Amino acid sequence: MNFDEWLTRRLDETKSAGLYRTLRPESCGGKNWASNDYLGLANDSRLMSAAKTALHQGTGSGGSRLTAGNTSWHEKLERKIAGFKQTEAALLFSSGYLANIGVLSSLPEKGDVILSDRHNHASIIDGCRLSKAETVVYQHIDMSDLEQKLAAAQRYNRRFIVTDGVFSMDGTIAPLDRIIPLAKRYQAFVIVDDAHATGVLGENGRGTCEYFGASPDVVIGTLSKAAGSEGGFVAGSSVLIDFLLNHARTFIFQTAVPPASCAAAHAALELIEDSREKRRMLRSSAKTIRTGLENMGFTVKGMDTPIIPVIIGDAQKAVLFAKLLEEKGIFAPAIRPPTVPEGESRIRLTVTANRSQSEIADLLKWFYFIGKGMNIVK
Repeated sequence: MNFDEWLTRRLDETKSAGLYRTLRPESCGGKNWASNDYLGLANDSRLMSAAKTALHQGTGSGGSRLTAGNTSWHEKLERKIAGFKQTEAALLFSSGYLANIGVLSSLPEKGDVILSDRHNHASIIDGCRLSKAETVVYQHIDMSDLEQKLAAAQRYNRRFIVTDGVFSMDGTIAPLDRIIPLAKRYQAFVIVDDAHATGVLGENGRGTCEYFGASPDVVIGTLSKAAGSEGGFVAGSSVLIDFLLNHARTFIFQTAVPPASCAAAHAALELIEDSREKRRMLRSSAKTIRTGLENMGFTVKGMDTPIIPVIIGDAQKAVLFAKLLEEKGIFAPAIRPPTVPEGESRIRLTVTANRSQSEIADLLKWFYFIGKGMNIVK
């Protein structure tokens, strides 16, 4: 069996399990119910105008930040992020994925332990795998299980708790108001990936930390979701940022994001702080959709977030449901294993602030029609 034959056989197994994926040829435009552009800023003219102001510095950065890729825009954005997140300093990474891996592969050492929520993002899981520390997984937002595992972890040199702020596939929120007191009791450090909460939660959109009035040791985030741009970041103490600049391989050896992306993200953060009405509309729309789906009889996960997972169960049924939705002009792809557990394939809806009442009504209408036709709801 040659190389391509071997890969074809493996792909055939993927297809037969209902887990085969393909790229879409073009954007879904206004029909897209899967976008993480929560505040609708990715196509905002003010961000585009800001990006243009930095284009004279080139379409690419030309190197890593420690060689030829550092510009005044990178430093200006880092100061803005630190102010926004109310920390001493911040450091830009080329993506949130790289930020998570950089933190987890460089901070914990051999002899330490990382306690990781079972539903953490793949970038956290991969960061834990690259770490020299051991990893212990606790049940999803289960504080009793976390405390038991913290108590059993006292033999390690240091303890790190790592969690998503908002969980991207479940729409649940990490209870930082309970995690941080536990961390203090058992002398642990707390790392929060606030990718899906930044811009969305909190009075000023500062994320899970503002939502709970909590201060973890490390805050990680992305600029590619509510901020409508590109890149990731870590925010925290000046010492933390200095350490990562010198030790995080995904910062040291990665080409920096282009200055134009920095300029767009800087403008977005200024807009986010003034987007209270958009966040109110976002919460209202999400509540309307969630309540409507639950009243129809769908199994809906999640909390007070714009992420609404509708559980279908079987992977192939979820793919069919998504296909039927798309035929009605609604793009909401099926999420299947290994992204979610076996038997929990779902349609993951994400709500954005620019959804009209007629669009919401249309979404609910077709969910009911398809769900009834597939005997998912009565």
